[in-house]
Amino acid sequence: MTKDKVEQVEPQGVGKALGMEKVVDRGEGGRAIIHYRARMDMCHSGGIVQGGFVTGWIDAAMAHVVMAQSEDAANPLSLEIKVSFLRPATPGLIIAEAWIERRGKTIAFVEGLIRNETGEVLAKATSTMKLVPAKRAG
Repeated sequence: MTKDKVEQVEPQGVGKALGMEKVVDRGEGGRAIIHYRARMDMCHSGGIVQGGFVTGWIDAAMAHVVMAQSEDAANPLSLEIKVSFLRPATPGLIIAEAWIERRGKTIAFVEGLIRNETGEVLAKATSTMKLVPAKRAG
């Protein structure tokens, strides 16, 4: 998928639960960008999105870039993830971005962030991921 080609698929499972709207860039070019829609049912404390959703958005983008960069040969398993919450996420468009900082044969060090629709960075994350060979159909 190229940057000018947006993946318009109906989200299933975790993607649907996280409010995924579209995959803008899966990460073949080195950076994954995914749009999510934060909803009031994801919130606590008067409209602040619960931190698990924030972590899930960034983690999913990090997984996308690892899978894209491996040409779907690797499934990334999170060994460790650290999230710094900089500003509260509120209902509306959430843009998750992720990139690989360093990758070996079996481990990848990945970074990501989320922004709101005005471009403010809401959270940043780093993750250590184990690369497990993907099972091929057939």
